[in-house]
Amino acid sequence: MKQILITGDRSGSGKTSITLALTALLAKKYRVQTFKVGMDYIDPSYLSAASGRPCRNLDSFALSTDQIHEIFTYGCRDADIAIVEGVRGLYEGAEALADVGSTAAIAKELDLPTILVVSAQSITRSAAALVKGFQAFDPKIRIVGVILNNVKGGSHKAKATAAIEHYCGVPVIGAIPRMDEMQLTMRHLGLVPYREGAGKGDFDTRIRTITDMIEQYVDLERLLSLMQDSNVPSQSSLSFERTIEPDVKIGVAFDEAFNFYYADLFDVLLSLGAEPIMFSPVHDRLPDADGYIIGGGYPELYARELESNHEMRDAIRAVSKNGTPIYAECGGLMYLTDRIVLNAGWQGAADKQDYAMCGVFSGETRMPARRVVSYVTGTSDASSPVGAAQFHGHEFHHSDVVLSHDTRYAYHLSRGIGIRDNLDGAVIDNTLGSYTHLHPLGCRGMLEHFVKTCRKKNGV
Repeated sequence: MKQILITGDRSGSGKTSITLALTALLAKKYRVQTFKVGMDYIDPSYLSAASGRPCRNLDSFALSTDQIHEIFTYGCRDADIAIVEGVRGLYEGAEALADVGSTAAIAKELDLPTILVVSAQSITRSAAALVKGFQAFDPKIRIVGVILNNVKGGSHKAKATAAIEHYCGVPVIGAIPRMDEMQLTMRHLGLVPYREGAGKGDFDTRIRTITDMIEQYVDLERLLSLMQDSNVPSQSSLSFERTIEPDVKIGVAFDEAFNFYYADLFDVLLSLGAEPIMFSPVHDRLPDADGYIIGGGYPELYARELESNHEMRDAIRAVSKNGTPIYAECGGLMYLTDRIVLNAGWQGAADKQDYAMCGVFSGETRMPARRVVSYVTGTSDASSPVGAAQFHGHEFHHSDVVLSHDTRYAYHLSRGIGIRDNLDGAVIDNTLGSYTHLHPLGCRGMLEHFVKTCRKKNGV
């Protein structure tokens, strides 16, 4: 198997569009396994669609060194090529003076040859200085090639290429013109998820345009020649091995409103003896299960449809009251409040709108609010359905959840905001709702406790 990492000099360099297109092109001939650095759901949705295999996340803040290797090993089984997409700029991470959470940390941990995508708008010779600086900042990062983006024309390309190859000693394997069509559609928390856009004419046309552009302006054979042979072992990772047959069923909300899940969740659940059962809070009735997981997403965009499904809302409130374990993250937390309130001006609306939700937690969700994107560190107490634990995670939201003053919280954050005052993980009965997103392997013990809670409640 061959492997490569594609990173950028900054956010907005174009690395996501480029990685997506390269994956789609290589997947025509090879079995391509993709990975995304960082706690992110949306970029992986594109990479999964392009490769036909679940994209997996690698994050040195939320995962241990062993867990990073486990995920990489498990994901790469029977693949011909592994492509890792970085997050933001190569060296951006959780701290100013350390690698943790950065693309650089993953590049070094997995010893990956690296392609640097440089936004070359309005620079030529200075592009070489930029690349040289990235090389010198940490010599342990092996930058083996450069792709230029936002190139104006032939002269621009020639000057920047000559300077980089002369001063930096690495090849420029692509130079992509500046075009509005190269931009993927954005939203208040990032890209529009692939599942939501796929099948829509303008969206599909834009994806095809990006892929055609990359095929025309990037040398695929040169890229393949820069990939390194991998020494990934062939055996399965212990954390993903299915040692017991499933004896509990976990309903997982999955539709256009709720689809922020790490691919590892479903493998880890099965390894713990829990069978995931997908259902749609927008379209379905609640299936019989021993517990439920409601992940993140964009419930605010489907508030009318979620409100209209009275049977689903009533059923979720009922199973929560009878003690059936429910674990909800971010969008799932919003869905469990009494209502979602969209203030005037939200998405261009002239008037305030509010929509009834499940009413598990007494309080409401208000939008818009301050945009929060942050790593999270905290502890969970033993009273929650995920048990006592220390955890690392992530929060990203553009809403405020305002709950009644007597709400009990199981999470105490030393880093992060949570629902309020560094408190997160609202708990009632066996239901927990939090802004904190947890990685299922990084917090496998908490997920295991949740599955055990489901067994205990249902006498399995």
